[in-house]
Amino acid sequence: MRRRLLLRIANVNPDSVTTHSDRVLYSSIGVFIVLYFVYATVGGAAFVDASANYTHPWWQWLVGPLVATGVVAYDRAVVGRVSINYERLDSPDPKDLLRRPTFGLYAGRITLALLFAVIITEPLMLARYQGEIDNRLNDVHNQQISVIEVGGAIAAYDTRLQELKKQTVAEDQAVQALNTRAAEKRRDARKLYQQAIADSEGDGVSRKAGCPVGGYCDTLVKRSRGLDDQAARLDAQAARLQDTQKAARTARAAEQADLTAKIAEQRTVNAEAIRADAGFGARTKAMWYLVTSDFWGIGVFYLGIALLLVALDCAAVGLKFVSHGNAYEREEARQARGHEHEAAIGYEQGLKDMRRYAEATSRVMAEGIGKASRDEQLTDVAIERARAHLYDSVTGSALPPLPPVPLIERHPAAPRTQRNVDRLRA
Repeated sequence: MRRRLLLRIANVNPDSVTTHSDRVLYSSIGVFIVLYFVYATVGGAAFVDASANYTHPWWQWLVGPLVATGVVAYDRAVVGRVSINYERLDSPDPKDLLRRPTFGLYAGRITLALLFAVIITEPLMLARYQGEIDNRLNDVHNQQISVIEVGGAIAAYDTRLQELKKQTVAEDQAVQALNTRAAEKRRDARKLYQQAIADSEGDGVSRKAGCPVGGYCDTLVKRSRGLDDQAARLDAQAARLQDTQKAARTARAAEQADLTAKIAEQRTVNAEAIRADAGFGARTKAMWYLVTSDFWGIGVFYLGIALLLVALDCAAVGLKFVSHGNAYEREEARQARGHEHEAAIGYEQGLKDMRRYAEATSRVMAEGIGKASRDEQLTDVAIERARAHLYDSVTGSALPPLPPVPLIERHPAAPRTQRNVDRLRA
C-alpha cells in the first residue's frame, strides 16, 4: 500500500510498473517529491518572512505550501509524461515505441530550479548564517553612521553649533580679559601697598620711618590706590560687557539647545533607517561578502549546502531523464499505441462504410430520378394518343406521326432503344 502511494505521488500508473527496478525508481522519485514539498514549503515561508523584513507573519505558512504545490505539480507532470511514438503503429520493433526525449521540457525545469535556488534556497541560507550576517550588518551600520556624522544634516547642525560655541567663547574671553587685567592691577596695587608699608617702617627705599605727604611712601600709597581704582573700573566694564552680551547669549543658548535637539533627533532617525536596512537585500549582500571574504570558512559550506538543495530540487526530474526507455515507459507505450492502432483501424473502417453508404444512396437517388422521368414521359404519350384519338373522331382524318419520346440517355432505368419507343406508341 505504501509503495502504491509513492507511485501515485510520482504520478505513474502502478499497474504498468512490473519490474523491481522500476518500482525502486519511481518509489524513490515519490520520496524525493515528498522531501521537496517539505523543502519548498519551508523555503517559501522563509522567503515571505524575508520579504516582510523578518516580522514572522503567520500567513507565511499559507504561501509556502502553495509554492511547493505548484512546483510539485510541474515535477509530477514531467515524471508522469511518457514520450510515445505514434508513427508506424503496426510495427513490432521496440525502437518504434518511444520518441526521443524533448529537452525543452527539462530545460524549463532546470530554469525553474535555478529560480527557486535564488528565491527559496537563499532565504534558508540566510537563516542558517544569521549570526554571522548580523555581525556583518552591525559593522556596516557603524560605518554608515560614521559617514553620516561627517556629512549631511548632522554635519551642518554641528558646524553651526561650533560657530555659536566659538562666539560664546570669544565673549567669555573678552570678559575674562577685563577681569584678568583688573586682577593684575589689584595684585600690583597690593605689591605697591606692601612696599609703602615697608618704607613707612624704615625698611624701604627712603630708610625713613613714617609716611609723610609727598614722600616715597605716600607716592606708593597713591599709586596703589590708583591701581585699585583702575581695577574697579575694569570690573565695572566687564560687568557692563556681560550685560550687553546677555541677550545674544540667551539667543545663542536657545539656538544651541535647538540644534542639540535636532542633532539628537536626526541621529535617531538615521539610526532607525540604518537598522531598517537589514532586509533580504542587505542580508544577501552581507552573505556574499562573507562568502567572498572567507571562502574556505563559509563559502565552501554555503555552496555545498546550496548545491545539495538544488540537487534535491532537480532529483525527481533528473531520475526521470536518465531512466528514459525503461520497462514502464515501454509498457505504457505499447498500451497507448495499441489503443491508437485500434482507433485508427476503426476510423478507417468507418470511412469505408461511409463511402459505400454514399455510393448506395447516390445509386438509389439516380434510379428514383430515372423512374420519375419515365412516368412523366408515359403520361405525355398517353395525352398525345388521347388527343390524336379525339382529333380523329372529330375530323375523320389521321394526325401526322408523333415525334419520338425523349428519354434520359444512358440511364439503366430508361434505355433509349427503338423497341421501347414502338412499345410505348402501341
